[in-house]
Amino acid sequence: MDSALKEFAAHGIAGSRVDRIAKQARTSKERVYAYFSSKEALYAQTAARELDVIMQATALDAADLPGYAGRLFDYYAAHPDHFRLVSWGRLELAPSTRIDEESRSAAILSKLELLRQAQRDGVLDPTMDAVDILALVGQIATTWMSQPELADAAAKEAIDGSIAARRSAVMAAVERLFPRR
Repeated sequence: MDSALKEFAAHGIAGSRVDRIAKQARTSKERVYAYFSSKEALYAQTAARELDVIMQATALDAADLPGYAGRLFDYYAAHPDHFRLVSWGRLELAPSTRIDEESRSAAILSKLELLRQAQRDGVLDPTMDAVDILALVGQIATTWMSQPELADAAAKEAIDGSIAARRSAVMAAVERLFPRR
């Protein structure tokens, strides 16, 4: 699975080669196919495992969305290959063929319920749909990973080009959109 993560992150699903994954894992291509029926099934299993790791590492706290955004930022800044792995699935697999959709849906539904409960409890503004909150926080937190050309420009052109400054900007933006009540 670690070899698959590295291969898929580097080359995407279409560009990855099971023979390279097998070689890196010190096994045979046939053995990989014995456990996984296809390259896409191997990707799905790898991505599902990664989604679980991300959820555990970044745990959504609906009462502290800036902190959650900071944890997402930190995780992906420390693991850019993991961000690429997840992104390749979004790019290459049509919604109707995403074989890791069950894991994604469960993760999303869990987070939405936490946000809706926080809205019911008066911790979060109830006027914005929880789906929109989740999408916006996620996009803000991953802005620098999904736009490396801007991250490069920020490193050279920003008043403070540090990654800590980018993290602070992410958290400040989320705090302004979704202030603690």
